Amino acid sequence: MHFSIPETEVLSGDNGSTYVAYNIHVNGVLHCRVRYSQLYGLHEQLRKECGTHVLPHFPPKKIFTLTATEVEQRREQLEKYIQSVRQDSLLGGSEAFNSFLRKAQQAVAVKLDLPDELVGYFSLFLIREGSDGSCSFVRKLQEFELPYISVTSLKDTEYRIVLRKSYWDSAYDNDVMENRVGLNLLYVQTVADIERGWILVNKEQHRQLKSLQEKGSKKEFISLAQTLKYYGYIKFDPCITDFPEKGCHVIVSAGNNELNFHVKLPNDQIKEGSFKVTRMRCWRVTSSQVPLANGTANSPGKTETKLELAFEYLMSKDRLQWVTIFSPQAIMMSISLQAMVDELMVKKSGGNIKKMLKKRMNGALRRSDSQQAVKSPPLLDSPDSSREPVVKLSRPLLRTQFILTWRRQGISELKASTLFESCKPALQAADARGRTKNLRPKE
Repeated sequence: MHFSIPETEVLSGDNGSTYVAYNIHVNGVLHCRVRYSQLYGLHEQLRKECGTHVLPHFPPKKIFTLTATEVEQRREQLEKYIQSVRQDSLLGGSEAFNSFLRKAQQAVAVKLDLPDELVGYFSLFLIREGSDGSCSFVRKLQEFELPYISVTSLKDTEYRIVLRKSYWDSAYDNDVMENRVGLNLLYVQTVADIERGWILVNKEQHRQLKSLQEKGSKKEFISLAQTLKYYGYIKFDPCITDFPEKGCHVIVSAGNNELNFHVKLPNDQIKEGSFKVTRMRCWRVTSSQVPLANGTANSPGKTETKLELAFEYLMSKDRLQWVTIFSPQAIMMSISLQAMVDELMVKKSGGNIKKMLKKRMNGALRRSDSQQAVKSPPLLDSPDSSREPVVKLSRPLLRTQFILTWRRQGISELKASTLFESCKPALQAADARGRTKNLRPKE
């Protein structure tokens, strides 16, 4: 995470006096507005928890009111301080610093009376509601964000903050439904997804669900919904894909450890297919600047950012192929894939969601060395013979890509090389069985 304090504001206090607020941004998103005294309090907590020998320099207190020049100097010093704290493994991983970042969303859970053991089962999402009642997911709020500031800073009444479950395996629903608040949250989400048409329901199933709803049988309602197609999926806005042909319109849904495609082919034929996350060797999100389609003479040269998600998929034995989705929601799709993989790896190692969430909080979650690929072929076959499949990688090239991927995540080349060597037994076993292994590292 990148921390910055790009600006200050003069705000009014409860007693009518004014004070300088320092706007802390995390990854370019406004996190909070804090006073000097609050950051000084954090500094004191870190001193007690970690000791003075590891703390960076903190700007000293002043007796007199600061001039504009002194305020700017303090802003620069505080920015350097918080960046140094984040970059230090001891300070950045301390409970004092992380609680400072997490308390915004925990406050939401407290107001809902959600017990601590279920806080990690839910997350806040920023959505945009259309005038027709449609719902478009913008992104998942990160733990350091203040929900109110995130939505009000957009200055658009169409944006909302919603609370949804953050896990993908419906088996965890049982943990949530044991608690009254958790049951209500899960029930409200399920009803909303059915009303949006995200969960497919026929007439008989709709009649049964309505009967259960009238009786107030929330657990039974959810249990029936779990048997329906696309339960627990997130549906994204219509977008464009290059599979099975370039320029195809597609509606992508994420759930059940897969990306589901409803593709409209050039001949207007609709096809459905799924790409299992266990057969994705890797994926990436890229952005590009393109000229505005509706640019005017008064705004020449103006551009907009285009996002795309591309994943390398095991189409058949020893045949990998890139599939690309062009969508403003590419980052949200990538986050969904990452969460699915995290759950699968934790379950494979015998853990549970509580352990996974605890490790994620502490920044200790790591992907295992390899992941078994599933044999079942995708439902869609590409009729485009011009598409060049990605052939099986040689060992030196695989090693290079592996190390480069880790380097992009901030891991040193030496450590990445060591990690690759630890994967060699898995690679050799995979080659012996003729199967492809997933070696994509986690952030």
